[in-house]
Amino acid sequence: MLYYDRIGLLSPSGRTGAGYRLYTGEHLKRLERIRHFREAGLTLAEIRAVLVSGGKPKTKLLEKRMRETAESIVGLKNQQRLLAGMLRHAASGKRPASVDKNLWVEMLRAAGMSQAAMHRWHSEFERRAPEGHNEFLLSLGIPADEVAKIRRLSRGGPQSG
Repeated sequence: MLYYDRIGLLSPSGRTGAGYRLYTGEHLKRLERIRHFREAGLTLAEIRAVLVSGGKPKTKLLEKRMRETAESIVGLKNQQRLLAGMLRHAASGKRPASVDKNLWVEMLRAAGMSQAAMHRWHSEFERRAPEGHNEFLLSLGIPADEVAKIRRLSRGGPQSG
């Protein structure tokens, strides 16, 4: 409640002589609504907008959150399938096959990553650890000229060259 007070989402009606915050039954109802919206996955900014606009979320916001939740579920199910396959492979006692570019891309797609998400992943890897990114790409058996191209694209550079 202190955090919600600090960000202006749930301010007390006053303070006691000892400095304690005072909340009314209406505050409790507002807190319950905030908690309810948080459980539904709405951000604090979205909750603030809902409460300011009368307390009833717009259909468009709920549909957006429903799509995001569905995408998360698909991604989690893909990750679960990938992990189950890895566990089966580990239980078989066989040495894992080496990972090449095609297998890596296939695993990322199985985990629910779109082409745009893969680009963001490469961009973030390049930004945080450029040499590690270079070594990782080379370890996948990608030729040096293609690695240079991927890294250039990751930095937002031109595709050719």
